[in-house]
Amino acid sequence: MTDTSIPAAPKGATGILVLADGTIVWGRGFGATGSAVGEVCFNTSMTGYQEVMTDPSYAGQIVTFTFPHIGNVGTNDEDVEADAPHALGCIVREDVTEPSSFRNNKPFDQWMTDQGRIGLAGVDTRALTRRIREAGAPNAVIAHDPDGAFDIDDLLAKARDWAGLEGMDLAVEVTGHQTKIWDSGIWRLGHGYAPVEDMETRPHVVAMDFGAKRNIFRNLVKAGAKVTVVPAQTSLDDILALEPAGVFLSNGPGDPAATGDYAVPVIKALLDQDMPIFGICLGHQMLALAAGAKTVKMHQGHRGANHPVQRVGGDWDDSEGLVEITSMNHGFAVDSETLPDTIVETHKSLFDGSNCGISITGKRAFGVQYHPEASPGPQDSFYLFEKFVGGLG
Repeated sequence: MTDTSIPAAPKGATGILVLADGTIVWGRGFGATGSAVGEVCFNTSMTGYQEVMTDPSYAGQIVTFTFPHIGNVGTNDEDVEADAPHALGCIVREDVTEPSSFRNNKPFDQWMTDQGRIGLAGVDTRALTRRIREAGAPNAVIAHDPDGAFDIDDLLAKARDWAGLEGMDLAVEVTGHQTKIWDSGIWRLGHGYAPVEDMETRPHVVAMDFGAKRNIFRNLVKAGAKVTVVPAQTSLDDILALEPAGVFLSNGPGDPAATGDYAVPVIKALLDQDMPIFGICLGHQMLALAAGAKTVKMHQGHRGANHPVQRVGGDWDDSEGLVEITSMNHGFAVDSETLPDTIVETHKSLFDGSNCGISITGKRAFGVQYHPEASPGPQDSFYLFEKFVGGLG
């Protein structure tokens, strides 16, 4: 769908989305003022908008929420996956309403303002989602001005000049910059994220942070691990100096091939030493690259909390064929056609057949494309954390 004409701004329009192909979408701006350029994607989750906005995997992206009522439960200081939001902005159908949750600390629109993120309401999100499904995820600029004054030619030029996510390494921008022990467990009402006391008796997992969600570390702790988080560009020697029983490869944004320039050689060396490895999302993709496969940019990506995945191979006892409902957030995927004989495909998407899991023959290494930690989403896949940590001894 290409529309090079500029429709007149409807009355009351204070926000705009300008796609690189010239398509103009008007709406009502909320949150911060200004503009931001990135890739427009859609997320089908019905809950968890605050977790989505703070997920580092959304760096460089503008999220279209297909569920029409975003903001109903407000925001709080606990339902976040990073110190700050990483999605550039969001697009919603209905205006943000007053929150109706006892856990609310701040309305969503005020939170967006305080966090410097732009929102666009009053958009036909179903039509925009269909456009993404048909034509792929576009580059675009989202902008908000209370006076409705926009230089559309300038916004269009920014959208067209943006290089896009393919070939972009964003992990270096969102990774933590210090090595640290992760000591908090799963959230409980009235207790928050209580610290865990018996860390020194647990198998030690070194987690490479390519833009990790906090709930991943919490689930590793819940499964029985002591977790040390290290920056994305940590060297092999520095990892081994921590004497890990296993290494975890986190999720993150951007092109896995670009991040892999520095991470894949480290992962290859860890495989050569038969180090137990577990990768999620970007970590899964880079594990596959290290074992000889390739990755591809997807047409529209997978983002939501209702994605069915089937177990199709590998060491899963009698559970082959079982279907898990999973949470996903990725715009790149492992290319199943490029898997060498040393990689077994273990999981596959029932939406489009794309690869969702691998294990490495003869190695204690596996990865999944989806997010077993959910947040938001179903909890069908926690067994993966137990499988990894339980195998460390």
